[in-house]
Amino acid sequence: MMKARIASAAAALLLAGIAPVALAQEAAAPAAPTPPANANRWEKTVPTIASGEWTGPRLADGQPDVSGFWSNTISNHSNFTDPQAGPPGEPSAAAKLPRDQRAPSRVSDPADGEIPYLPAARALQEDFARNFPNPDKPRYIEPLARCAPGGVPKSFMWHGYEVRQYPGYVVFLFDSGTRIIRLDGSPHLPSEIKLWNGDSRGHWEGNTLTVDTRNNNGKALFGRYGDFMSENATVAERFVFAPDGSRFNYVATFTDPTVYARPWTATIPARRYTTADTPDGWHFDVKPVNAPGKPLEYEHWERICAENNGPFGGGAVGVPSDGPVIDR
Repeated sequence: MMKARIASAAAALLLAGIAPVALAQEAAAPAAPTPPANANRWEKTVPTIASGEWTGPRLADGQPDVSGFWSNTISNHSNFTDPQAGPPGEPSAAAKLPRDQRAPSRVSDPADGEIPYLPAARALQEDFARNFPNPDKPRYIEPLARCAPGGVPKSFMWHGYEVRQYPGYVVFLFDSGTRIIRLDGSPHLPSEIKLWNGDSRGHWEGNTLTVDTRNNNGKALFGRYGDFMSENATVAERFVFAPDGSRFNYVATFTDPTVYARPWTATIPARRYTTADTPDGWHFDVKPVNAPGKPLEYEHWERICAENNGPFGGGAVGVPSDGPVIDR
């Protein structure tokens, strides 16, 4: 199952340069309320994880060992600034709750939880959100619906993903593409080369993987409300891991003078899944390895891109095929 992913990662490296349930109840017992769909899937808070020393296990090359399966904890990619409210035109059950009872905006700075768009860019984002439920142009179909890579930062808000580590590299295996972070100090790719996941160079500072990402192609959207950055953006990313390796916070600052009035920061929490967890088809999206007589292992699903590739309003590749997303 993973052979195709490993081959994909290797090719990318070369291109980059290198218990039963009871069925009966007492008749007099009141019926329990029906929880909303996926009620236990998402948390409502973002844990505080401070940068500091790494006290967990290390790999042979000295990297903190963070390999394994991970997933975002507060919601999927439908709504970037109100994660549990649902996509345009399709409010979730949680959307009926007071705002302070839902997960906070992923925008952690500025304090109002909104992306500080320039007026023209805000108009484009709002136009996409208005037309998402009933798109009549290619520009209103989000890229993931057409099986494009999720990009930065959306890949961290979709299904669970796997982290693999090699000497000088950290590799993310997403449902929607592979991302490689080089740790060897090599220069970025030439500026004219643009990639869905950008070009990433990183290093470890204690428990924090610090990454500089540029060369984004500006085609991936952040979610179904059309939030975006252009190909001029740079992203300063920090993956801050808890000392016990159970969680990390993805903290990323976006700078793009052609789209934003000022730099802004997003925070996306994630937790680790292990063989102690039960596969759930979403966060822990894995199958057991066929290895009789050996300890239990899992492998990430090698999905075909089908679940969002259908004729519905909106979708999961929204940068227009019929023109630029913004006049830059």
